[in-house]
Amino acid sequence: MSDHATADIGVTGLAVMGRNLARNLARHGHTVALHNRSPERTRSLVEQHGDEGEFVPSESMDDFVASLTTPRAIIVMVKAGPPTDAVIDELVPLLDEGDIIVDCGNAHYVDTRRREFDLRDKGIHFVGCGVSGGEEGALLGPSIMPGGSKHSYEKLGPIFESIAAKVDGTPCCVHVGPDAAGHFVKMVHNGIEYADMQLIAEAYDLLRHGLSAPPGEIADIFREWNEGDLESFLIEITAEVLARKDPETGKPFVDIVLDQAEQKGTGRWTVQSALDLGVPITGIAEATFARALSGHAEQRGPAQKAFGTDANPLDIPDRDAFIEDVRRALYASKVVAYAQGFDHIAAGSDEYEWHIDRGAMATIWRGGCIIRARFLNRIREAYDQDASLPTLLVAPYFADAVRSGVDSWRRVVSQAATAGIPTPAFSSSLAYHDGLRRDRLPAALIQGLRDNFGAHTYRRVDKEGTFHTEWAGDKQEHPA
Repeated sequence: MSDHATADIGVTGLAVMGRNLARNLARHGHTVALHNRSPERTRSLVEQHGDEGEFVPSESMDDFVASLTTPRAIIVMVKAGPPTDAVIDELVPLLDEGDIIVDCGNAHYVDTRRREFDLRDKGIHFVGCGVSGGEEGALLGPSIMPGGSKHSYEKLGPIFESIAAKVDGTPCCVHVGPDAAGHFVKMVHNGIEYADMQLIAEAYDLLRHGLSAPPGEIADIFREWNEGDLESFLIEITAEVLARKDPETGKPFVDIVLDQAEQKGTGRWTVQSALDLGVPITGIAEATFARALSGHAEQRGPAQKAFGTDANPLDIPDRDAFIEDVRRALYASKVVAYAQGFDHIAAGSDEYEWHIDRGAMATIWRGGCIIRARFLNRIREAYDQDASLPTLLVAPYFADAVRSGVDSWRRVVSQAATAGIPTPAFSSSLAYHDGLRRDRLPAALIQGLRDNFGAHTYRRVDKEGTFHTEWAGDKQEHPA
């Protein structure tokens, strides 16, 4: 225990992510104050990794706070929700004006906005900070998405940029924007991650059913895809998972895993937020619902008995052509998922006046994070060329990619529907693309129906203003 303040930054909450962040900070020359509710975890970290840098362990919150130089910067790494509030409540009486609390957990941005507002009145800076990359990223270099005040980033920026992943010498960290901008962007990142994984799973399902190939053979296909435009962390680890054999049974690992996907809430928050903001993130929504469906065993069992489980055979005259169709459909659907995610970021930024730079988000997602991928460079270039781009789909590179892949996309979706193979993310992404490009949508009929039953009014294509027809009366139209 130190008798005087020596630590640059503190970490309270030393489970896997907190522990690895603390080690990463120490490895980069920062003196790190340590605290955990159970002191054994603090002692364990110092005993096992004390030679990696300077640690200042404390058993009490008072000593922990006292060990930090001012303005104090404290990273909170505990479970989201009430546990985070409890730690904040314990810290606040010990802090001074200008001190900084950083929540690096997966908090709901709505909670972050509340906390930032409450602490601002006390003169304490609260920073919601997204951290992506899992436990390995936390230790070796994550993608870091801090929100909060500019004042807080003056202290945190040099620290976080030193420990973040680097791509072409650029740290995967930037001040996202004020109050909850960081946690909002991390939420959308996770939503895109949901869509990315669902699309990969659908591609695997189509390849396995269409080629009657074992998982190990499909792993080779994903390895080959990872050499091209689809190069990404998720494609890389898909090959790794599919190639694995279960040591206990000798069966493919993917065949002994229960087919019920879990979720911790960030995908659901993303969809709820998009609904509130009126942003159609159909691929992310379908990916979230697909996980929910997978978990409803009490419904899936009776449905299997009622309708059978057989799928119709896919007509695959040319194996290589089918693999290429699936690859192109995967890439086009992936473009839609990212386009929708960046639309969501733009809508949130406008709603809360955060002024988020979407090109900067693509830059910091190129390394460290789960959705890191080669084509994020293309996204950055698109926003560099046009910061107000209405949708990524119309940026020249992505428009060309979609145009060149759309025939494959249609074949894959129609083949899947004929065979009875569910492709909710592929199908909804294609429908979104088609909805965007149609010159006239059936929403005109919906507006007519709304006016008929609820007098909700409508606009016309040939004159200004809003109108209502007296459907139950003389059928005359009147300005509303």
